[in-house]
Amino acid sequence: MALETAPARDPLSLSAEERSVRDTVREWAQREVGPGAAARDEEERYDRSLFAAAGDLGLTGLPYPEQYGGAGMGTFAWALAAEEIAAADMALGVSLSVHILSELCIYANGSEEQKERFLPPMTAGRDLGAFALTEPGAGSDAAALALTAQRDGDDYLLTGTKIWITNAGEAARYVVFATVDRSKGKAGITAFVVEADTPGFRLGSKERKMGIRGTTGYEIVFEDARVPAANRLGEEGDGLKDALSALGAGRISIAACCTGLARNALELATQYAIQRRQFGRAIADQEMIQGMLAEMAVRVDAARLLTWRAARLRDAGQPINSPSSMAKWFASDVAMQVSTDAVQIYGGAGYSRDNPVERLMRDAKGAQIYEGTNQIHRLIVAQHLIESTRKADR
Repeated sequence: MALETAPARDPLSLSAEERSVRDTVREWAQREVGPGAAARDEEERYDRSLFAAAGDLGLTGLPYPEQYGGAGMGTFAWALAAEEIAAADMALGVSLSVHILSELCIYANGSEEQKERFLPPMTAGRDLGAFALTEPGAGSDAAALALTAQRDGDDYLLTGTKIWITNAGEAARYVVFATVDRSKGKAGITAFVVEADTPGFRLGSKERKMGIRGTTGYEIVFEDARVPAANRLGEEGDGLKDALSALGAGRISIAACCTGLARNALELATQYAIQRRQFGRAIADQEMIQGMLAEMAVRVDAARLLTWRAARLRDAGQPINSPSSMAKWFASDVAMQVSTDAVQIYGGAGYSRDNPVERLMRDAKGAQIYEGTNQIHRLIVAQHLIESTRKADR
């Protein structure tokens, strides 16, 4: 007689709590975030009230423990939320993703005193965070940082420039990576928490971006900026390792945002194809358009599944370097392809700034570049594959 066993849970199914997060964020994002997205893009304006509202919903600290003001729900729940936010407005999705990333650096690498000091106002949605790694001469080659940090008693003096810093100008604190000794290369890179009112720290030029214009982006300048040694995260020389680890998780956020953008583009294109008539019938009845929509749908679902896998692995404490690179690379390529196809389905109307798909296409492009270019992620995935195969053959 065969033993009766409980049916296995579908690994793709959501718990009641996860469904609640997704549905609550979707309702809020569609009601409060989406309607003003085009105006914020046109005006290149960041709406700080949306960050505060996200804090009221518990989104600004969703993955982190309740001990520090978070919701303690992990990476997967945040990925669900990020998709919904970005489906309404990619710019806000990216801003919140960077905020979550800056919190992660403090949570993962800070002392208990630092976590208790910095995190609660950030998880509550009062203090916005920023992540400052990129420099004029250090993009994909993060180890080539030129920003210096010189010890001066109980402080460090930071000198140099960072560029393309999302949330700059609005952020209360910045996680900044600098080198304490250029001769040590990557072994000299160290992380610091820099408050916005730090003497010697200022905003430089505003970045004039193609897309995600509803969030800020500035050059930031350090001129012997005096940062307390108590604001150093971890030990000297740990910075690059910690940055790359945090970015591994950050890629999941961006992948989720890209999935949300692509889903929005697909939904808009499908609705338009049903409404638009040519040659006496809806263009949705044309097989060529149906083929485009079908391919778009497959890509969106595949991007979501790769994102969910990476998020589940991280919550399970498993390695995510390759899975998160796969998710970010694939999902950002999907966002670009699907939004481009949506513009094509709209035809001439899609090329107009009066229609949303034009903005989605501009927003999508940046995701193929930031959080590591997709060419770099191809290298990460390939190197992981080769190393794993070599180990298995030994």
